[in-house]
Amino acid sequence: MAEDFTREEQAALAPYFTNLDGPVFALVNLPEVVKGALFARYSRSPKSLRRLFLDEFLGPGGLGAAAGHGGSHGDAGARRAEELFERVFVEYGDDSVAQLGGVHLACEGASNILTKVLEWGRLMAYLEQSTRYIPYDDRPGGRYRYHVPAELTGALRERYVATLDRCFDLYGAWLPKLRAFYEAKFPRAPAESETVYRMTIRAKALDTLRGMLPAATTSNVGIYGTGQAYEQLLLRLRAHPLREVRDYADLMLVELRKVIPAFLKRVDVPERGGAWSTYFEDTRRETRDVARRLLERDPARAASPPMRGLIVQDEVTLTDYDPDGEAKIVAAALYAVSSRPDAELLELARRMTAEERSAVLAAYVGKRLNRRHRPGRAFERTSYRFDVLGDYGAFRDLQRHRLLTLEWQRLTPRHGSVMPEAVAEAGAADDWRRVLAESAELHDAIEAAGPSEVASYAVSMAYRVRFYMEMNAREAMHVIELRTTPQGHPSYRRICQAMHRLIGERHPAIAAAMTFADHSTVELERLEAERAAERRRAGSP
Repeated sequence: MAEDFTREEQAALAPYFTNLDGPVFALVNLPEVVKGALFARYSRSPKSLRRLFLDEFLGPGGLGAAAGHGGSHGDAGARRAEELFERVFVEYGDDSVAQLGGVHLACEGASNILTKVLEWGRLMAYLEQSTRYIPYDDRPGGRYRYHVPAELTGALRERYVATLDRCFDLYGAWLPKLRAFYEAKFPRAPAESETVYRMTIRAKALDTLRGMLPAATTSNVGIYGTGQAYEQLLLRLRAHPLREVRDYADLMLVELRKVIPAFLKRVDVPERGGAWSTYFEDTRRETRDVARRLLERDPARAASPPMRGLIVQDEVTLTDYDPDGEAKIVAAALYAVSSRPDAELLELARRMTAEERSAVLAAYVGKRLNRRHRPGRAFERTSYRFDVLGDYGAFRDLQRHRLLTLEWQRLTPRHGSVMPEAVAEAGAADDWRRVLAESAELHDAIEAAGPSEVASYAVSMAYRVRFYMEMNAREAMHVIELRTTPQGHPSYRRICQAMHRLIGERHPAIAAAMTFADHSTVELERLEAERAAERRRAGSP
């Protein structure tokens, strides 16, 4: 039923709601704490949201008073909202209230070590500056774009700066040479747009050379999250062993409190957020201590020399899966369209022939027109765990997938590195090896001096890092189809193509449902994407 408002009430409500008579509407032009408090009060009141806003937030001295005199928000209304928010949050212990306000936050000049820590949380949205599209050969303010950790001092700091400067010098020197190499190898077709061709060649050169860049290379990250998500992020950052991470936590807290102060009251309270961060720090230290005692007593492993060259291990290993996974997905697909209990459906699915199970899955998946048409949650009934040993550049891209479980080990030079074939073809192999060798030597020198986590800043992105990805079949479909598209970077395309093949060996019907997994070989990855972008700019389909 539509609610009746007087003419005066309509005038008061109009600046804050997208409509005044429909059952669905959005809130606009309001502080985050007001929106959060309003929704918190909403759950405990029989009133409609707009009536509640009129009665409890637009009273004398509230938001409406300021708006009526040319102001945008009333201090009294905001204070009232903060008081209400705190009462619900503290007295009732309702943490879900902290999900009701959000902030767009920019974190600039963050190292590629820090960006991975920032992007670990599931319940946030991230957008990061890409090494695929932005060259790092400029020197804003007279220095290259990389982080110098505060933990380094004296001669070691000087060596760090000198080594990274040489790395960036060689990276910058080879960018025009690689572009010229690819222009000679892939001449522009007469009908090809100059803009499309130039952008494609540029991206190819950047893709090839990004392995020379160290993990200290800085980036800009845009984040959107709720108050609850930011609280969890800050608690983790404040417990991190790296000074850069902790410093950014302090900077972020200052800025977030300018927008959602009531949502973050607990973060630096010693007995609340302080105790929480201490818990994270203690468990990390104690787990590392027990790992050192138990793992390093294996004499065979302790004697293994660190690797610096080519890798002999498989890049992707399927370490865990459910042999009964296809039957379980078939049973889950039948559940919503039947009246049978779950256990009975599973037993029926197990007795089906392979053709019968395939028929169920074919109907459930349907005719997918593009990779965004994904089947329902039945595909969440089985999972896969992959142990991956890929270059750090590929890890950066795959790590941002949030609806899965992913953890990584510290970046070191000990798992070897990758070198694109084009580097040798273009004559850059000696410089490539020189950069990686100096990177490894600097890492070892920093590690020997004590702060082992700081040593990772020096490691080139061509070095491999070990990480695992555990995901259900529905998320695997999303990750594999997205990351094997022809415009994708060759490093992560190769990893996700391997994942698809491994799933197909165990669950062929599930792999077959991933119809947009692309195993083609592509020489100019960005060409079709740049053509499509130009068509969109021109207004063509």
